[in-house]
Order: sequence, then structure tokens, then C-alpha cells
Amino acid sequence: MPLHIFEDTDTLSYAVADWMVDYIASTLEKKGRFTLALSGGSTPRKLHGVLKDPVYAKKIDWPNVHIFWGDERAVPFGDERNNAKMAYDTLLNYVPVLSHHIHIMRTDIPPDSAAMEYDKLLHRYFDLTQTSFDLVLLGMGEDGHTLSLFPGSGIIHEKQDWVKSFFLETQDMYRISLTTPIVNRSAAVAFLVAGQDKAGTLKQVLEGDFRPENYPSQLIRPENGELHWFADQAAASELDGAGYRNA
Repeated sequence: MPLHIFEDTDTLSYAVADWMVDYIASTLEKKGRFTLALSGGSTPRKLHGVLKDPVYAKKIDWPNVHIFWGDERAVPFGDERNNAKMAYDTLLNYVPVLSHHIHIMRTDIPPDSAAMEYDKLLHRYFDLTQTSFDLVLLGMGEDGHTLSLFPGSGIIHEKQDWVKSFFLETQDMYRISLTTPIVNRSAAVAFLVAGQDKAGTLKQVLEGDFRPENYPSQLIRPENGELHWFADQAAASELDGAGYRNA
């Protein structure tokens, strides 16, 4: 499991962008589409800023990229907390991705209906493929959650459905999220983690005992794909580093 460590979030963002450019190009040499699942958060926002730059945007064959989301807050699209809105504002409005290749998690219908609709969409894409997404970009919270897989939540035990909705009491809102069965079928998953406030959690996730009830990020283990961790020095400051490949 490669761990790539960079000086700061800016350096990290450019390195991930470079890696994505090469990975997308090599994948599209083998097949006609690239499926990418985005996430919310401040670190992906910085990455989007790099990817939308014309220098990078022209290096990616955006018309053959299909966009999905890892999770969503069940708030209207115009709400600043909406992950899809963030992606449009910071990336999708600036690159030539085709509108019918962008698949948002709907928040204009009941969350359970939105989850079922998204689940059916993913089955149409991936029922007959060896892997699911070509790349899932993920962040990690201070509490060790990723996607909407929060510590102690029932969704972390889901084994069958690819998309679920549930009410998160601590945030007083519904969330819609991919589950581990579909994410762990991905060809590649990349975590982006930055900041000193993530250091203790990152150490537990990567070097501690397997305790997914406490650190759901530990559940992300692609069965036949690659798992990459991209971290800045602050987030990686408490790691022992044994067995990792540093950037």
C-alpha cells in the first residue's frame, strides 16, 4: 500500500493531479471511458483548483470521463454544503466534461429514493465489469470517517446494497453514500489527507489495530485494485513509516 508524503497541501495537490493525468491516460488507452468518483472536503477542493487550470485541464480527455460522487448531504443543490455544488463550482464548470456523463446524487427526492436510484445507475455501469470505478477519490475526517461511513453507524456493516441513505443525528441531516462493497471493487482508491489535526487518526488507521467501528476508513481495501494514501507532512507527522513508499 503506497503512502506518498508531500511537504504541504499545495505540493500534494499538484502531485495527485500529475498522478491522475497519467493514470487516466493509461486507462483510456485500454477502454473507452474513465469512471471517477469525487468527494467533498477542503483537500479535494484544492485538487480541483489544480485540475481546472488550463495547463492540467487540457491533459485530461474530459469528454470520456464519467463523474460520480462518493457521498452527498441531503440538502438542496444550491446549499453550500452540497458536495455536487462544490464540485461544479470548483471544477466541473471549468472543464469540458459532458453533462450527460455527470451523475449527481439527487437531493430533490427523498433520500431513500435517491439512494435506490443511484444504486440502479451503478448496477447499469458495473454489473458486467471486473472492477467498478476506475478511481475513487476520498478524504478522511478527524474521526476516521470516509464517505458517509461514520464511526458506530450502521452503514459501515452494509454488505449488499451499493448505495444507502441514513439519518446522521450528530449533523441532524440525511446522508447518501456509497458503501464498501462497491468501493472495494474499484480499480484504484486514493485518500487525500492533510493537516496536523488528522495526524493521530491517520496513525491509528494505517498503523493501529483493525477497529473499523472506530475508524471506518480502515474498511476501504480494494479487493483487486490499488490503494494509495497521499498525505502532507503534517498529517503524516506521527507515522512510523515502516513498510511504506514515501514520495
